[in-house]
Amino acid sequence: MDFPGFIAIETGDEEALPVAISWALPDGQIKHALIQPDDDWLDEELLKLGDYSLDELRSLGLSPLDVLRELEADHFNVTLYTAGIGDDEAALSRLFEDFAVTPFVELAPAETLYPDLAPGEWTRARGDLFGDLGLEPMRADHEVQVMLYLHQRLRGEE
Repeated sequence: MDFPGFIAIETGDEEALPVAISWALPDGQIKHALIQPDDDWLDEELLKLGDYSLDELRSLGLSPLDVLRELEADHFNVTLYTAGIGDDEAALSRLFEDFAVTPFVELAPAETLYPDLAPGEWTRARGDLFGDLGLEPMRADHEVQVMLYLHQRLRGEE
């Protein structure tokens, strides 16, 4: 089974500061990376990095350009599906714009993959699945994992 390209980006603040990113590969594997903050991002007075410390992001994270190169190698010129299109789109746009990279993917709401569902049904099922699996919403890797499981469930392939 080929899976859609699901993506999620964790942000550290209201300014769409990307701190972690995850995406699904066609075989259902998940890639996850912390993102090293660019020096220009660190000038902000009350920098918020979500659940991560600056030391964690600097030592364990990939450079934003390496993240974009990896994403491009896996998903060039495709539509990726997200649970929170506004936040993910803002964070991804920030990466593309700050590093002068021409956008090579589009984002779309994951629920559009399931036109037969009633409005709100996908969101409810997603929320239920977070509880069932004991995963945390807003963590990029957990978001992608839930979207993959939900896709299997909605396609009757569990």
